[in-house]
Amino acid sequence: MQNNILVIGGTGKTGRKVVERLEKQNINVCVGSRSAIPSFDWHKPDNWANVMEGIDKMYITFQPDLAVPGALDAIEAITKQAKSSGIKKIVLLSGKGEKEAELCEQVVIHSGIDYTIVRASWFNQNFSESFFLDPILAGHVALPQAEAKVPYVDTDDIADVAVEALLNNEHNGKIYQLTGARTLTFKEVVEEIAIATNRKIAFTPITMQAYVDVMKEQQVPADYIWLIEYLFTEVLADERNSEVTNDIEKVLGRKPKDFSDYVKETTDIGVWEAM
Repeated sequence: MQNNILVIGGTGKTGRKVVERLEKQNINVCVGSRSAIPSFDWHKPDNWANVMEGIDKMYITFQPDLAVPGALDAIEAITKQAKSSGIKKIVLLSGKGEKEAELCEQVVIHSGIDYTIVRASWFNQNFSESFFLDPILAGHVALPQAEAKVPYVDTDDIADVAVEALLNNEHNGKIYQLTGARTLTFKEVVEEIAIATNRKIAFTPITMQAYVDVMKEQQVPADYIWLIEYLFTEVLADERNSEVTNDIEKVLGRKPKDFSDYVKETTDIGVWEAM
């Protein structure tokens, strides 16, 4: 089978790393993004057939998350187009412990196309590329679910697993749950970053309602507030999501990147230097 691979979300946290890894192996990669040619836009399905022309396999990430309203319809539509376009394999990035995301998984699983589902725990990079970055830079992190223990996973590991799944048929029909090797609370995360950066970063536990109120004051979009509330109340509150798996080791033959290594790498490139 040929390996013409389309990476939907090819400029995102995991997608860009999947693209880099495939290009290093001299595999023909098409980046699925609005800035690419042909352009991919979740809101313009009429152009999807053009984007998928000549494509054999596809890695799908959906922004901001498969759990959000509208994601299921989008995954149903893109899977239908993938089948029409003759795509032979889909690797879908999903969220560990997200019931709504599992509905999207089922669409791919029952499509008749070969698949691998990659369910990831919360990313390490949420603290350096996403919604936790600004509070860290400001020196004061206030979050609900302070006692929740999360086995954060690195996007390098997710990308390595996705590439392995795209290139090797032994992963067809598999669901992998990717986590780091240990769990941390938000306070422990903030302490590790503070020590590594030699900065004072305070952590304050707050209620979910207080967090929502702050986001509303900051005029955060309503759908983003919905997602954050869902992740904190449905996903983090479920103790099963603190489970550590060995799926990264199973697929890659090595341990996942430790959170401390992520913190050191991120500190070295200066992401957390105070404003």
